[in-house]
Amino acid sequence: FGDTMSGGAGRDAYIAYIVPGILLMTIGSTTTGTAVSVSMDMSEGITARFRTMAIHRGSVLIGRVVGSVLQSIASVVLVGAVGVAIGFRSADATALEWLAAFGLLTLFALALTWIAVGMGMVSPNPEAASNNALPLIFLPLISSTFVPLDSMPGWFQPIAEYQPFTPAIETLRGLLLGTEIGNNGWIALAWCVGLTALGYRWSKAVYNRDAK
Repeated sequence: FGDTMSGGAGRDAYIAYIVPGILLMTIGSTTTGTAVSVSMDMSEGITARFRTMAIHRGSVLIGRVVGSVLQSIASVVLVGAVGVAIGFRSADATALEWLAAFGLLTLFALALTWIAVGMGMVSPNPEAASNNALPLIFLPLISSTFVPLDSMPGWFQPIAEYQPFTPAIETLRGLLLGTEIGNNGWIALAWCVGLTALGYRWSKAVYNRDAK
């Protein structure tokens, strides 16, 4: 959006500001496809066939999650390359900070993927799965992706702040751009661990329940 949304800060500064948020939005959008794919497998009987095979029960879910996380990371790399092409730079980030940023993106992808798998398993059809996964696309739009929290209306700031995307975005900005991270790193990590545990238990419970 360049100078239109940069508020006078300049195109380069705004590109640097929004790219971390766009990377996390990419993960949310990619995992929506995971929910649809899982629902298709459930409705078409592929999952039921896997249950009859002599394989570890958890491998069906874990295999799906691993493949989807790799797909999310590939999407992030592609979008990141576009960001670099239009001017994003992170010259001050150290190798350790880049590694931490990659780790955060991977953990976030893992967390949202497990949630998406659960959404797909409880959806009666792929269309319902797509609708159920809409929060994974909608939440980044009401986070700090495009504008800082303190520039939002006071009543809206808690909505944007107390959700998983905003602390992850602010942590990623801090790692890549050298901005203040504060408690956002620990909060983002807590969201990742909590959502991963919730999604895993949810998906496993539905998988085992439907097998009976």
